[in-house]
Amino acid sequence: MSTNQGKTNQGKTSRLRSRWTALAVLSTTMLMAILDGSIVTVAAPAIRHDLGFSPAGLSWIMNAYLIPLGGLLLLAGRLGDLVGRRTLFLTGTALFTAASALAGAATTAGLLIAARFLQGVGGALATAVVLGILVTLFPDARERARAIGIFSFTGAAGASIGQVLGGVLTDALGWHWIFFINLPIGLATILLALPALPRDRGIGLAAGADLAGAFLVTSGLMLGIYTVVKVEQHGWTSARTLGLGAVSLVLLAGFVARQATAATPLMPLRILRSRNVAGAYAVQLLTLSAMFSFQVIVALYMQGVLGYGALDTGLAMLPAAVAIGAVSLFVSARLANRFGERLVLVAGLVLLTGAMLLLTTVPVDADYVTDLLPVFVLVAGAGLVLPSLTALGMSGARPDDAGLASGLFNTVQQVGMALGVAVLTTLAASRVEHLRAAGLGEAAALTGGYRLAFGISAGLLVAALAVSLVVLRNPRPPAATATAPAEPVPTTA
Repeated sequence: MSTNQGKTNQGKTSRLRSRWTALAVLSTTMLMAILDGSIVTVAAPAIRHDLGFSPAGLSWIMNAYLIPLGGLLLLAGRLGDLVGRRTLFLTGTALFTAASALAGAATTAGLLIAARFLQGVGGALATAVVLGILVTLFPDARERARAIGIFSFTGAAGASIGQVLGGVLTDALGWHWIFFINLPIGLATILLALPALPRDRGIGLAAGADLAGAFLVTSGLMLGIYTVVKVEQHGWTSARTLGLGAVSLVLLAGFVARQATAATPLMPLRILRSRNVAGAYAVQLLTLSAMFSFQVIVALYMQGVLGYGALDTGLAMLPAAVAIGAVSLFVSARLANRFGERLVLVAGLVLLTGAMLLLTTVPVDADYVTDLLPVFVLVAGAGLVLPSLTALGMSGARPDDAGLASGLFNTVQQVGMALGVAVLTTLAASRVEHLRAAGLGEAAALTGGYRLAFGISAGLLVAALAVSLVVLRNPRPPAATATAPAEPVPTTA
């Protein structure tokens, strides 16, 4: 009797460790994908010097990665449901790792851009299904809340870590190592994922092989993201921007119409019928437009107005990453289990709005401790917002379309980030030019432009707060799962 009981306990412990190892694998891959979107910003001058990039061409180090990453997420998420999420995750991680090696070894600008595009494809394949795997690994509400808190921290901290790590690696080893660093991480991730991730066969390509829909959504998203990232160069009212934007919208509208009539739709529209799911996507779009823009514009302000170096800027923003991490890891799950995701989301949005409002009064000669550090502390609200949005956005996922829901959630995230940066940086630049023309000095003009951007970010967060209060419903009380004792997180996590 005792021997059987011991074997049973040992089996439970082994499964528990496997699940938390799988979470570590999924979080690491998401961290690599997000980190590679920001790590090149610090190394860009060195890359331009070595490979002979033109000033305009240099932006393609970032764009060649972001366009396929955002454009392929929805298609990749559905492919995960069809061919197996584990298979697609391993394929994407392997491609991302191989492309990182190619990028690090690049000797020409064209080769680096091609490698970055392949990185974006691999990142899309891997990250599109991570939330789908996560929600199936942790069906219990309490465990899932803790797992989502850990996972959300990696996403929130990735960009900040990228800026610091990019500066350290570029100064110490050269820009090639911002890509080579992915090799040991990627290989270790694959080796750990093989035994840790659950095997799933998928429902088969015949269940959703909508080639026409795949073409429409992929081309529409990639063209739309391309249009947005080129807005700073061409302007919002240029014929190029308006024309490409219109074509993108037509393609996406055609995709929606196709999904309503296709026998095997790529994205069954039922996934958007849930009020909480659709509302969560709207809140996510508004919130990430504001918060990713905040991260970019605060960095511009510290470097352009306060005279910080790139590495100093990354270090100065670390308190925000630490605060977000502490709240995500140790606070958000407990509050969600007690009060529900909706109330936790509202509380986080209030904190973030307060942070943006403080920045609307930031002076030209700001002191870090008194003017910026309180903002970075309030940004801890993101540690409440991101896990809550993830839980609400995935709440309508079924076992056969969890990959699709994951891909759709990540697509909204990428679109929100791209739109926010394009819109706010363009408006800030226009304001700066106006203030310069009015006779203000460079620092004062830049500060005025950035204040406008922070004010718009606050407005976006207020809109997100309104949607949360009006559209989202209070989730069912978590009391049904509260009585079940939560399994402890093993030390290997």
